[in-house]
Amino acid sequence: MTLSSERRVVQISLIRYAEEARWEYLSPGDALSRRGGLSQPFLRDVLMAKLQELNPGVITSAEQADDVIARLVRLRPDIEGNREAWEYLKGLKTVFVQAERRERNLRLLDPQQVEANTFHVTDEFRFHIGPHKIRADVVFLVNGIPVILVETKAATRLEGIAEALDQVRRYHREAPDLLVQTQLFALTQLVEFFYGATWSLSRKALFNWREEVGANSNSPRPDFETLVKSFVARRRVLRVLTDYILFARKDGELSKIVLRPHQMRAVERCLSRARDPQKRRGLIWHTQGSGKTYTMLNLARLLLETPAFQNPTVLLIVDRNELQSQLFQNLEAIGFGKVHLALSKRHLRDLLEADTRGVIVSMIHKFDDIPENLNARANIFVLVDEAHRSTGGDLGNYLMGALPNATFIGFTGTPIDRTAHGQGTFKTFGADDPQGYLDKYSIRESIEDGTTVPLHYQLAPNDLIANREAMEKDFWAAAGLEGVADVEELNRVLDRAVTLTNMLKNRERVDKIAHFVAGHFRTYVQPMGYKAFLVAVDRESCCFYKEALDRLYKEAPDRYLPPEASAVVISAGHNDPPHIKRYHLSEDEESRIRKAFRKPDENPQILIVTEKLLTGYDAPILYCMYLDKPMRDHVLLQAIARVNRPYESEDGRRKTTGLILDFVGVFENLERALAFDSKDVSGVVEGLEVLQERFAQLMAQGRAEYLPLTAGKTEDKAAEAALEHFRNKEHRETFYAFFREVQEIYEILSPDPFLRPFLEDYERLVEMYRLVRSAYEPHVPVDKSFLRKTAKIVQQHTRTSQIREPQATYEIGPAALLALLHEDKPDTVKVFNLLKELHCLVADEAACAPHLIPIGERAEEIRRHFEERLISAQEALQHLDKVVRQLQTAQEERRSSPLSPQAFAVEWWLRTQGTEAEKAAQTAASLEEAFARFPNWTISVADERELRTRLYKALLSLGVKEIVAWADRILDLLRRAIE
Repeated sequence: MTLSSERRVVQISLIRYAEEARWEYLSPGDALSRRGGLSQPFLRDVLMAKLQELNPGVITSAEQADDVIARLVRLRPDIEGNREAWEYLKGLKTVFVQAERRERNLRLLDPQQVEANTFHVTDEFRFHIGPHKIRADVVFLVNGIPVILVETKAATRLEGIAEALDQVRRYHREAPDLLVQTQLFALTQLVEFFYGATWSLSRKALFNWREEVGANSNSPRPDFETLVKSFVARRRVLRVLTDYILFARKDGELSKIVLRPHQMRAVERCLSRARDPQKRRGLIWHTQGSGKTYTMLNLARLLLETPAFQNPTVLLIVDRNELQSQLFQNLEAIGFGKVHLALSKRHLRDLLEADTRGVIVSMIHKFDDIPENLNARANIFVLVDEAHRSTGGDLGNYLMGALPNATFIGFTGTPIDRTAHGQGTFKTFGADDPQGYLDKYSIRESIEDGTTVPLHYQLAPNDLIANREAMEKDFWAAAGLEGVADVEELNRVLDRAVTLTNMLKNRERVDKIAHFVAGHFRTYVQPMGYKAFLVAVDRESCCFYKEALDRLYKEAPDRYLPPEASAVVISAGHNDPPHIKRYHLSEDEESRIRKAFRKPDENPQILIVTEKLLTGYDAPILYCMYLDKPMRDHVLLQAIARVNRPYESEDGRRKTTGLILDFVGVFENLERALAFDSKDVSGVVEGLEVLQERFAQLMAQGRAEYLPLTAGKTEDKAAEAALEHFRNKEHRETFYAFFREVQEIYEILSPDPFLRPFLEDYERLVEMYRLVRSAYEPHVPVDKSFLRKTAKIVQQHTRTSQIREPQATYEIGPAALLALLHEDKPDTVKVFNLLKELHCLVADEAACAPHLIPIGERAEEIRRHFEERLISAQEALQHLDKVVRQLQTAQEERRSSPLSPQAFAVEWWLRTQGTEAEKAAQTAASLEEAFARFPNWTISVADERELRTRLYKALLSLGVKEIVAWADRILDLLRRAIE
């Protein structure tokens, strides 16, 4: 068995493991029959039965069940409709019961009793509405409802996951009536297994599925069987569908979130801790950018919804006004019901004394001097955000003394450190666990999973870096600086550092840095399509930077950014002077700026900030942080985490790292700036010189392994040598991975004098990559795989490839193909030119000329044999010569044939199987009436059955023995032409 078979190696294996996980398999035909047509998403008979079974006294007849199905079918085919479909699954929708004259909740599934549900899996799931037709590889259905869609790719496809994601995106465009019901999708090529939420299709929302055995780097990598069975475990699927999907509305736009494995794991462990009467503490240590807030809010929701907790009180504790506002926005966004906000110390005391149930949001300072034993109930759960600073000192003692039997769960995104804050967090929340935490998700794990990207820093030119003497005296040596936990505390330190602050705000220095930032952004950041933060020392300096940037534009509009490209976002003070007050923003204006900054084609492109947006603001497009504010410890880690969010543009270009450009010198001594014992920090924030070293290593490898393939040869011989070397599939995949890494680093470093000695060789590697991809991956647009700065090289420097690019300006036909056979080019180059043109011809014309498909298949077979070195280039040309002449004969006969395109395709296919031309034509002609009578056979089960019956009779008359197999192949041929 070949390992390159997608269906046999990946798809069939996935279904087999799903069956072993107790999903019942339905063949495509059976599933289609039970759906009632290609435009129907549900297994109708299953859903109708389950609606009545799960809703006794509510759905009492087939007519009522049918009405519910009609409501589901009418959902808006977009994310809004998908949210409504999820509300049906979660049991939040109602139906009116006439006999009781009231609304009753409707259940589509039973998440508590797994066996009360039916689980089906099917493949080759065709869905047609309107002009578009899709065929999903695998679909999982619960109670007849499609809930998970899986796209599989061959294990040998290097970019299989990216291609599968593109297909899922296409399904959303072309079959939204199916995707509105589906809640999750998965992509796998055996080696990798990713998943995401439907209607959330950016690369950053695609997550790596890892079973717990593979969550630790010391554990063995989970195999495909383990990944599949853990992902489709029936109880887990029900749990994810009902508990771990969230819809949130941010800046007016609805988004969808599915929790990641580490988030689900943390929630489950917290719920177990909440049930344990012997343990009342827990620490969730999840790195910045890993979705900590959604983990906490989902836990709060499940605590409230779980009957075992008997209508509890959930206290959400923060320590700053801004975090309280963000928390409220998140609660509102995900649709929490009644939330009590503690407006004052007295109000908080009243809420607790009154035994208030539900959610209470409070800032930690409101517990100051609160009486002990205020509420001794055990079903009180206190979730403390930013626990490394919220419960320091007496405030934590007051909180825990007031609620002596409550369970306290702390959440922190910052590693446990050796400072007083870290030790206090560890001691307060981690005492019930030997390792000090209930659940941990480290920076390194998040980078490995792709939930965050690594960070690099670069020191600004020496003349722009802050005065080192002032930094030492006023910042590094400031009393109480070590372990600084939040921006407000940091600001108090800086307020005392008068000399340093005034030096940083010196107008001449501000002008110089503004000049540097404007040039750097236009040269390095803007060409990649990303955005930046400029972090100033205080609110006044933010205003100074904005004025300096705008002044530069007035002086030289062609060299600098216009005023609308930058914006100041600061807190407003009542007593601010006019030069600061002019940058105050209304709530609506700030919301507009936040929203626009996240979008690639909208201004602003640089946000100038000092405190606001340094915590809690998520803008994945943010790539660069210009840091002109002294920071360290938790504050520094939180701030730079703004740039560690993964991002992928609509054209598929990915952010692979974040950059911090340091104007104050905090990164000159990284150990002092991030004073953590944890090894998780080391190696994930590195100087830009690390990338330079890596680029030099890779280029040395390229010069040793790849460039010699073409060195000293004429252009055609060079192309032939490269194509011959890369006939080996493993060689190609290794080269593709090598080139991607080189290209990503080049994108970050360019332009830089450092690159000059490598530039010519890099351009040669770009040419080689383009040549190989164009030859061996004809269906993949090569230019899409180039990042922006490399694409510019392609446009400006690379020569025309020896492998022909697809031409739309002339008609590809037998004559043109025969001409290629006689070109004055090496045999290897001629082989790929012919294969490329044949591929384009079949792709362009198969829909109206299905007889071309077998010809294309023969060409692909020749390609495969040539790549696997089963035949030589000369033998491949001989085979291709026969294919082209066969094509010429077919085209000539097609022009004179009276048969329809479908019938002629049947005739030609029969001839390829050795049937005499006259008998093949007679058989095909006998089917014309059937094709005319059953034109909808591809979307109608009844029509397909009738057509198949007539095809059986025709083949029987022809003397065919394997009637069913031949009929299947003919119908598959015709179906593929249509699709």
